[in-house]
Amino acid sequence: MRRRVLVWQWWLQLWQLSPRRAGAHANARPARRFSAQGEMAWRHGLRSRRTSAMWLLFLTIAVTAAVVSCVRVCRAAAVPLPGDAASKAPSPREPDGPTLYETAFLAGGPDRVADVTLVSMARQRRLLLAPTGWATVVDPVGRDAVECAVLAAIGPGGQHRIPAVREGLARTPTLRSLADELVATGLTPSAAGRTGVGTAVRQVRAATLLILLAAAAALWSGPQDRDTGLLLAWFALPLILTTGTWAMARGEARPAARWATTAGEHLLRRAAARVTPAGCGQRAGARDALTALALHGPRTLADPALRAALHSSGA
Repeated sequence: MRRRVLVWQWWLQLWQLSPRRAGAHANARPARRFSAQGEMAWRHGLRSRRTSAMWLLFLTIAVTAAVVSCVRVCRAAAVPLPGDAASKAPSPREPDGPTLYETAFLAGGPDRVADVTLVSMARQRRLLLAPTGWATVVDPVGRDAVECAVLAAIGPGGQHRIPAVREGLARTPTLRSLADELVATGLTPSAAGRTGVGTAVRQVRAATLLILLAAAAALWSGPQDRDTGLLLAWFALPLILTTGTWAMARGEARPAARWATTAGEHLLRRAAARVTPAGCGQRAGARDALTALALHGPRTLADPALRAALHSSGA
């Protein structure tokens, strides 16, 4: 038995050392080496093709964001606001002009109405405005609907921060009724019209930032041998579109366009023409001083304590 095992081992060794077997091994080794090199080359080519196609994906995202945001700005700007089409038509308020509260709303919105009311009551010693931004009630009786709304916004405690008073007054039915009346007469845009263009401009700003991020991602993920100048030139096209639209939207926006239509701005100019040059100085009358405050804000106040009270509260 042992002799048979030795014979089989001897024949196995001869077969492994035979020239035919050695030739098979010699021919097989280069074949395996060639297939491994080919597989590595194929994988490298596939990876490079995927990398070179990534910048097209980023460019598509950038172009889509630019086009969509700019189209939204154009559509929002093309919507006619109430009063723009008939800005030269006579208004029932033109003989006497808008009221003080209407002037304040058309020039600065609900916050300006709150400032005018607070300053008016403070001049009459019915309200105290501290330079730290607090409002304290002295006389809790309002003389008109807006004053009653301001007293309600201050609350039963008789003291409140001026920013909170502004926010509370903006939510009162009195201010909503004033805004609805001005919208109905075409002097101020509706809430949807005020926010439409602003939202579209913010979307253009976000699209500009997205284009810059997409360009940076394309440069980071692109192959090393790619032409960087050509790649940036492709991304410069949507960037020019968004920045140009953003600049034109900011340049053509009127300062009072958020609260006043063209007809409303016409009434504001009439109100400003009736204010005397001394209307903002120390000797200004009460009516002219309040009108100047309604038109131009707290910077027209001659009293430094009142200016400090309104500015320290975020006016």
